[in-house]
Amino acid sequence: MSAIRSRVEVGGGAESGLSRVDVTSKDHHYAVHVGPGARRLLPAVLEELGVGRVAVVTAVREPRLPDPGVPFTVVPVADGEHHKTLATVETYCRAFVAAGLTRADAVVACGGGTTTDTVGLAAALYHRGIKVVHLPTTLLAQVDASVGGKTAVNLPEGKNLVGAYWQPSAVLCDTDFLHGLSRRELLSGYGEIARCAFIGAGDLRGLGLREQIVASVRLKASVVARDERDQGVRHLLNYGHTLAHAVERATDYTWRHGEAVAAGTVFAGLLAGRLGRIGTDRVTLHREMVESFGLPTWRPADVPVPVLVELMRRDKKGRDTDTGLTFVLDGPDGAELVTGVDERLVASVLADLPTGPAPAAAPGAP
Repeated sequence: MSAIRSRVEVGGGAESGLSRVDVTSKDHHYAVHVGPGARRLLPAVLEELGVGRVAVVTAVREPRLPDPGVPFTVVPVADGEHHKTLATVETYCRAFVAAGLTRADAVVACGGGTTTDTVGLAAALYHRGIKVVHLPTTLLAQVDASVGGKTAVNLPEGKNLVGAYWQPSAVLCDTDFLHGLSRRELLSGYGEIARCAFIGAGDLRGLGLREQIVASVRLKASVVARDERDQGVRHLLNYGHTLAHAVERATDYTWRHGEAVAAGTVFAGLLAGRLGRIGTDRVTLHREMVESFGLPTWRPADVPVPVLVELMRRDKKGRDTDTGLTFVLDGPDGAELVTGVDERLVASVLADLPTGPAPAAAPGAP
């Protein structure tokens, strides 16, 4: 039994009682620890990895961030979608050089989904790959972005177009980090939780927040175990994301990722219904599921339908040569990849989707 597993399962103190989800792929295995105080496992994680030095990329300061237990350098984080660029990756890598990191060392990424994405890519590229440990501090990052090994940054032409697969060595989802989040930050995470109902996790609405995180991570772990590099079943995780990425890009990221995924999930239900894959009750369930979390069920009012279609055509998840667009859609046997969807039908369904303001400007928004 490893020191980390021992402390979680039988130890006392703040680390006892954490939930653990193991992520296993062909060449990698690591644990995701979920619960209050999970960040305090960091020294044990780094000790077990045998690293001599770390760079901690973070905006968080003590007492929320523990001493890693080895010599460390703090690297200021460049958070937010507008900093999710190759220039930021270069900045991090140069900071790793200044910190004296070798291939035997590690990086700790402490922040939201854009941080884990960008720092993860920097770790994948620096010295052709060094270890990375994620301490996700937002709900969105804990339920999705920090797990699974996808790292990427944006280009002006689209979201997540440059990246690599680089699995973390551990993920510490400390739910204490979530206490200070705004309602809108929490809602962004709930966008990913809501869409889980249609890709195998079931209805998570009746669970507590920690249980929702664990269920989402467990679902993702099961998918990654079967398909680490998006060659097959992992496409299920893209549910609602083709439209979501278009909405994010078209609004210059004033729509947050989970908000856009929520709208994309409603759209996916409508499109599946128009294709005759599901009945009206199931279409309605998509809207009701998203609505129950307080998430947007509409598309941006100020973005024309042709713009969204064009952006979906560019998206790596949506392009399907010249035969149409590709989506993950609900059906009689559950969600599956559907190719060759006529762009005229896509445009027609988008036109039927209600329009509204950016979530921040919506009535009752925090």
